[in-house]
Amino acid sequence: MRIHPHNLLLQELAAVRPELQKRCLEHLSICPECRERLHLLEPLTSESLVAKVLPFGKGQALEADYGNALDSALRSLHSIEDSYRRERGGAFSLYAELLRHPVERRSFIVRNCPRFHTWGFCELLLHRSQEQNFQNSSTGESLALLAIEVLDHLDPAFYGSGSLEDLRARAWSHVANSRRIRDDLRGAEEAFEFAFSFLKLGTGDPMEKALLLDLKASLLTKQHSLPTALSFLRRAIAIFLEVGDTHRAGRALVSMSSVHSIAGEPERAIALLYRALKLIDSTREPRLVLVAWHNLIEDLTETGQFMEAHKLLVKARPLYRKFTPWLHNFRAFLEGKISRGLGQAEQAEALFLSARNGFLADGIVYEMAIVSLEIASLYAEQGRMAEIKRLAEEMIPIFSSRQIHREALAALDYWRQAVEAEQACATLVAGVASFLKKARHNPELRFQRPE
Repeated sequence: MRIHPHNLLLQELAAVRPELQKRCLEHLSICPECRERLHLLEPLTSESLVAKVLPFGKGQALEADYGNALDSALRSLHSIEDSYRRERGGAFSLYAELLRHPVERRSFIVRNCPRFHTWGFCELLLHRSQEQNFQNSSTGESLALLAIEVLDHLDPAFYGSGSLEDLRARAWSHVANSRRIRDDLRGAEEAFEFAFSFLKLGTGDPMEKALLLDLKASLLTKQHSLPTALSFLRRAIAIFLEVGDTHRAGRALVSMSSVHSIAGEPERAIALLYRALKLIDSTREPRLVLVAWHNLIEDLTETGQFMEAHKLLVKARPLYRKFTPWLHNFRAFLEGKISRGLGQAEQAEALFLSARNGFLADGIVYEMAIVSLEIASLYAEQGRMAEIKRLAEEMIPIFSSRQIHREALAALDYWRQAVEAEQACATLVAGVASFLKKARHNPELRFQRPE
């Protein structure tokens, strides 16, 4: 239960109702805010506890010793808290030890060595899985699967069967997200089915449900089920705000803005991103701030608000420098579009060429094609037809050598034919570029040749 208990429940520690005592202790073991409140509260005597909890009338007597029950509950709380603290403290050395072994041996070691069978180590594996997804989603998935191995060896009597099922659901959602990132959509769907089935066996924690809804929305977006994705995100945001986690609500708003951008609604995306930036804790997740700023700059550029986009780009430069390896080419392309919008054609061309070469080197062919069309549009304005033809001749073989669906290739081939016939006007270039942007998110989209 992540909805925080009131002060009276903290004071009595559910001594009167043993079935609530366990839930209260589980919450306190993972919630530093409520532990701090508990320490600040004045301790209750058994008499004052009874006076607050049980409205006895005249002639009624107290038979149970609630003072002893309270003492016992507090001892249980401190024992659980100490155990979690030790596990989390020891998880880092266990993780470092595991990394010294070859990848193919790690599952065997985790399965057969009891030292790795702790809640704290499982949590750390899931955290590292999430981090690794930015660099290598296969590694991210393998770490989440190791966490599931650990969960299979944890004692339900000590950790609580419902809590273990919650964590198992979270682990499978990490597996699903890793698969989504590398376009294994069928595998991601299967992992999410596992996650939701385990969540039903859990504690009913609303936060766990919100986290799962948030991640599933990312898969739905990739499957182009945009209305359903928005519905999942609305439900997740409502829960995050209800439990007071404004940071995660901000993160979900960033995801929601991306759905609107994909749907061709940048104005809605802009409003959501401004709201998200007010909720995101920059000290907790600075990378997320950069993602929000980058998306906002892109949406402002799409709506022709180049001056505002430029101001935000300058503001975001320190973060871009910090995380530049994975956003350098995207930033260069974005800067080029802003420069072009501000009438700085020479600077725009240099930035476009830099981005194109970077995308080509990284094998990101859709972005390479889109920036190539931006360059072609710029050359067309300047009457540089020979360079446009050379660009078209270079691009088609590169695109054909990749596993790209036929409709996107057909769109580029149509543009190449128009270039050869010297009929590739700005409107045609813009239409082909718009199709490629949509096809990047929706492989089922069909290209319609203009009349």
